[in-house]
Amino acid sequence: MCGIAGIIDRFGNADRGNAPQILSRLEHRGPDDYGFLRYGRGHVEVGRDWTSCRAESEVMLLHRRLSILDLAKTGWQPMSTADGRYHVVFNGEIYNYIELRQELESLGHRFLSQSDTEVLLAAYAQWGIEALQRFTGMFALAVLDTVSRVVLLARDYFGIKPLYYSADRDSFTFASEIKALLEFGTATREVDRERMLLYLRHGACKFGSATMFANVHQLPPAHYLLISLDRDFRSDPVSYWKPETATNQDISFDEAASHVRDLFLRNIRLHLRSDVPVGAALSGGIDSSAIAMAMREVDSRLQLHTFSYIAEDESISEEKWVDIIGTAATAEVHKTRPNADSLVADLNALMYAQDEPFGGTSMYAQYCVFRAARLSGVKVMLDGQGADEILGGYRYYLGARLASLLRQGEWGQAADFLVRCSHLPNTGKTWLMLVAGEHLLPAELHLPMRKLVGKDPNPTWLKHSWFHEDTRHSVRGYGPSSELLKERLLRTLTESSLPNLLRYEDRNSMAFSIESRVPFLTPEFVNFILSLPEDYIIAKDGTSKAVFRQAMRGIVPDCILDRRDKVGFATPEQTWLLRLQDWVGRVLSCDAADSIPFLDMKVIRGEWDAVRQGRKPFDLHVWRWVNLIQWTQQFGIQYDG
Repeated sequence: MCGIAGIIDRFGNADRGNAPQILSRLEHRGPDDYGFLRYGRGHVEVGRDWTSCRAESEVMLLHRRLSILDLAKTGWQPMSTADGRYHVVFNGEIYNYIELRQELESLGHRFLSQSDTEVLLAAYAQWGIEALQRFTGMFALAVLDTVSRVVLLARDYFGIKPLYYSADRDSFTFASEIKALLEFGTATREVDRERMLLYLRHGACKFGSATMFANVHQLPPAHYLLISLDRDFRSDPVSYWKPETATNQDISFDEAASHVRDLFLRNIRLHLRSDVPVGAALSGGIDSSAIAMAMREVDSRLQLHTFSYIAEDESISEEKWVDIIGTAATAEVHKTRPNADSLVADLNALMYAQDEPFGGTSMYAQYCVFRAARLSGVKVMLDGQGADEILGGYRYYLGARLASLLRQGEWGQAADFLVRCSHLPNTGKTWLMLVAGEHLLPAELHLPMRKLVGKDPNPTWLKHSWFHEDTRHSVRGYGPSSELLKERLLRTLTESSLPNLLRYEDRNSMAFSIESRVPFLTPEFVNFILSLPEDYIIAKDGTSKAVFRQAMRGIVPDCILDRRDKVGFATPEQTWLLRLQDWVGRVLSCDAADSIPFLDMKVIRGEWDAVRQGRKPFDLHVWRWVNLIQWTQQFGIQYDG
């Protein structure tokens, strides 16, 4: 796990970037070591001690190291092949590096280290772009090929590790975090209007290849870029992998559960490969409990530490479930109990870590969990991100499953499903029908439907004239597939929910120099789940994660697997913000708030007064206002007009 950055410059000015400052911005991602590489006129220079260079540099690569595998100096980066052709900076882990190393050795490769980085570099030298599909892991990497005079940038299948870039005709810059990218001076702090509108309306924080900064982009998951040193630096990302969704109708439920069990335990074994202590984030739900129990299943001697957020509000506290798993897994359980006052105290640091606005205060609970791991000396954590997105864990997936049954003409099954699901917590017939309708109705009817249920996309506190006309009503519909649940799973996996959560996870963990691993997210596991019939994912009675629950019988306590509620890292956001009403009032009245041209602060302050006095229900927009204002102030965001 590391931080990377670099610049490619047509005129040999790659050295102009403030390398020490950029490395400083990424220090939390790799406090153990650092290095740089310069390339120009056929000459490569690598080292740790930065000095100004008078020679022309076409490429500069920067690296901060968090030592996880091969803690010796042999794992140092930038790393080069023995013949001097290939040079890499790499952020992440290749979990199947041992198997790949054995294969490469049989092909004649020899290795000097025990690191996965050397295996990655040899794999690229052997197989080129095709090597990307052989990796099981998380990665963002840059490889310089001095013979072909190209730089390869690539990102893992699900976007677990970040990679941002900014480009024009003459220069191309990239970095693991936006704050480091801005130090190159090639990207501005101007906001992207369309993305800002999506955030304010819907809380959206991930936007495909775009970001909240107008000229900062991110390489999409499962894509690569090839940048030629001798041609225009503007090129389009190329996809190298996509999830498969073709349904296998010839597998029984029990067979599927058995295979899921085997795949999951294999993933856990791979994700436990580390030369430093490994712990687990434990919410008490099915996914995190399965990880903790599977860690114990595959390694009975593991010194297991778990880290949990415990909510102040008893109605959303999962402490009893955490304790059950802690005992069953014979783990040392660590608990953190953040509150409203600590949120304010930590907010600037949290926002600095995240780089962009975020959707709610649950991000702070996760931030505190990783801080607890850091204080306990645990350097690697396993986490359950991705499980809900592939196994139908969110309530709105029930509406998608209902829509599937209706589109398939299974009226009797749909009616039975509706009745049985309506008794689940936080669910009802009307709500289920509305969600199903969103999947079945044309896209142009989505906005009228939302207005009908009180979700006005054009609130009075938003000055719509500031935003471009063609971004006001962008709504995407669903396709013609009869498997609408799978379509929704795929969308949340690649476009909405998961990209948001992975960004939060990466920034919160790296803020404390923690490597966070997500064993649900391997191509083989995801492809298999998406190949199953929909009722293996959400059962006929509305039970989510049906096949996974069955797969974990005998490993995870039944009382966890039988849970029908869902809490996760829920924070008492309304309670916190009302308790902090004086602070919220000061934020809404500061100069930075009045400088934002598309917010009508008079209306906003009036709405906040109504909320705190109980004349209007609490709204999720309150956090978005506060977060946006604080972000504007901290990052010096520019708004034109």
